[in-house]
Amino acid sequence: MTAPEPTGPVVPARRASLTRQLLLWSLGALVLVWASFVVMGYKTGVHEADELTDGHLASVAALLLNLRASEAMQEPQLTQRAPTPWLKSHDYQQSLSVVQWDAQGRLLHHTGAAPLPPFSGDDGFANISLGPQATAWRSFSQWDSARTRRITVLLELSERDDLAEDIAEQMIEPGLWLLPVVSLALGLALWRGLRPLYALSADVAALDPASTQRLASRHAWSEFESVVASINTLLDRQQAAMVRERRLANEVAHELRTPLSSIALQASALAGDLDAQARQQAIARIGEDALRAGHVLNQLLALARASRAELHEAKAPVDLGALARSVCADYAQAAWQRGDEVALSAPPSLVVRGHAVLLEIALRNLVENALKHTPEGTSIAVQLGVDGVGSAWLQVSDDGGRSGADGGTQAAAVPRDSLHLGHEILRRVADIHGGHFAKAQAHAPFTTCYRLDLSETPVTPAG
Repeated sequence: MTAPEPTGPVVPARRASLTRQLLLWSLGALVLVWASFVVMGYKTGVHEADELTDGHLASVAALLLNLRASEAMQEPQLTQRAPTPWLKSHDYQQSLSVVQWDAQGRLLHHTGAAPLPPFSGDDGFANISLGPQATAWRSFSQWDSARTRRITVLLELSERDDLAEDIAEQMIEPGLWLLPVVSLALGLALWRGLRPLYALSADVAALDPASTQRLASRHAWSEFESVVASINTLLDRQQAAMVRERRLANEVAHELRTPLSSIALQASALAGDLDAQARQQAIARIGEDALRAGHVLNQLLALARASRAELHEAKAPVDLGALARSVCADYAQAAWQRGDEVALSAPPSLVVRGHAVLLEIALRNLVENALKHTPEGTSIAVQLGVDGVGSAWLQVSDDGGRSGADGGTQAAAVPRDSLHLGHEILRRVADIHGGHFAKAQAHAPFTTCYRLDLSETPVTPAG
């Protein structure tokens, strides 16, 4: 047993926003750059704190060695520093410890909270551990020039780390305050900069495809030129297609109305009292009208097929010469029954890129129209070739019932079909192949000529 489908309204999925996308990427880049500066600031703070601390230790050692303040003292003195609660422990290195010895290692002076370091050791900077808790200290040791006194200046390493963090925080803190302000300003700038895009989107959404409205020139931004031109071109093409489809629909309705009305009238007559001859005439007329309506429907199907091929089928090499020979062979029997002549003038091979089905439909339409809309005994010529710029063309010419060989004149030409569905099919085929279709000048002895020019360059030139 399947579960019942939900009957509630379907909520459309929320579409992605370009503004949100740009804002997120911009803020992401800003945070990334800001974080990089934070890391660099912290590393710079640590480095500068190390240099400042080491420089301070060396400066204090050199100062005390030159002052020789301990010579006036008879024994080591421990002086407590004045309390400074408003300063941090690392501010101005208030917690420096100083130890002095004589040449024999006797302690002369000891100031600060550092435990007494060993007298032995190398001169210069060193990291040592002192006290019962093995606290890490940074030290600098140096002898005087006479090597009568040795001094060691010490600073707890944790204070140096605090100094580095303090320097880094001083660099980070302005960024923390500025980041929201910059984000807000960036969002406003993006919104203001994208206002032309919002206006273009609103104008596109307000366009009515059924009207002659076009996008205004106020969207004359260089980035929008191709978009606006493409949209206006599509609207123009759609308008032209709608006009063409309306005209075609009117012609189809007009052409179908006549045979269908005739069929209905003849069917009503068959229900009444008719003699045998009138009944046969009515039945024959119904058959003719049905064939005429079927021909119209076949033309409409050909139009639909042409439109479908334009959208879904890819072009491929087509041999127009072989195609024309096949079409002429198919209509040879029908031409012989009418007393017509069908001649073909084509190179052995003429290959173009196109839709074989559509080109066959176009050629069959031209030959069929020549057979259908001319009197019996007409000479029909199917001709193919390549023009001066290398584009292929095909045309069908007929003499329209000129004087026969016996010197008499045949019946007047049958009126051309007013529907023009066949011509509409040919125009569609020409548009799909980048060419055009039109009535051309007929050369003697022909009186009528319809020509289909293809802009595609032949793959294989005429041989």
